[in-house]
Amino acid sequence: MKPAAPLKYLGAYAPALQAQVCELIAQDRLGEYLSSRYQATHQVSNDKALRLAALELKDRFMRNTPPLDKVVYDSKLQVLRDALGTHTTVSRVQGQRLKSSREIRVATVFRDAPAEFLKMILVHELAHLKESDHNKAFYQLCTHMAPDYHQLELDLRLYLTFLECGKAKRTPDLRPSDKGFQ
Repeated sequence: MKPAAPLKYLGAYAPALQAQVCELIAQDRLGEYLSSRYQATHQVSNDKALRLAALELKDRFMRNTPPLDKVVYDSKLQVLRDALGTHTTVSRVQGQRLKSSREIRVATVFRDAPAEFLKMILVHELAHLKESDHNKAFYQLCTHMAPDYHQLELDLRLYLTFLECGKAKRTPDLRPSDKGFQ
């Protein structure tokens, strides 16, 4: 099955890598590759658990950043903004003070994704609390929180490509894991 535009998530990668991915898709082995690398989904299935997972990462790596007011799954996110996660800061005047509210929204595709992919997107959005741009300092912070961040980002893009090809609703043979984020 040749997908219409499966490599939209891999457009910035080298042509040689894109050719390898096309070969895996043609051989119907992309899901096999992903399931060999990522064995378990997570149990972060609701907004409360997502907030706790985000706060766990924030408290471990970014104690001096402002508090998060909201962390939720957003079912409209990928469709409306073509994004997998967003971070926003809203400032309001309350009397004589300026109050800031920070929130993170995560696309619902991560409810059933491997745990490492949810961790990667949370790390990405948390890094935006300190660095608003995707610059060197931003990626250094991401790799501080998740040393394999760049590999996770590539594999997440492969996972999204796999989902878009219509091969399955999620990576085969993934089972829920009891472990939290390491």
